[in-house]
Amino acid sequence: MAPGPATLLSVGFLLLLAQGGLANKGPASLPVRVTVENDLSNLTPESYAISMVEGGVLIGAMRRLQDTQQGFKFTVKEHPDFGPFLESVNGVAGDENENTYWELLSESYGEYTRLDVGIGCYTPKENEHIILRFSSWSPNSAE
Repeated sequence: MAPGPATLLSVGFLLLLAQGGLANKGPASLPVRVTVENDLSNLTPESYAISMVEGGVLIGAMRRLQDTQQGFKFTVKEHPDFGPFLESVNGVAGDENENTYWELLSESYGEYTRLDVGIGCYTPKENEHIILRFSSWSPNSAE
């Protein structure tokens, strides 16, 4: 006796499920590395590995990192026009009076590029190395 249409549909449905044809996989997960550096002290840089959602922004990866890594903490200050501004990392805060700030960089093959947007807008790429560098500026450099 030949299988009926209902049996064939059931077999086809099971094959689709087994191959993931009907599964909602959602966005891919991308590995990213975050390193915290302090140009103003002799502290050893600290590196962290995190997986983030493809298309997600840096602040989301940093929040996930903060939730999963005991040694990583950060704070932001909301700017009404520009969104979240990185204020402190691991207890070290930038200070306008001391001309210190957190610089956001991307490193690739020893070349450093300053990010052109903040942590609330920047979308890291797969295997990207993000550097959070505590640094200072010269008050005369703004002239």
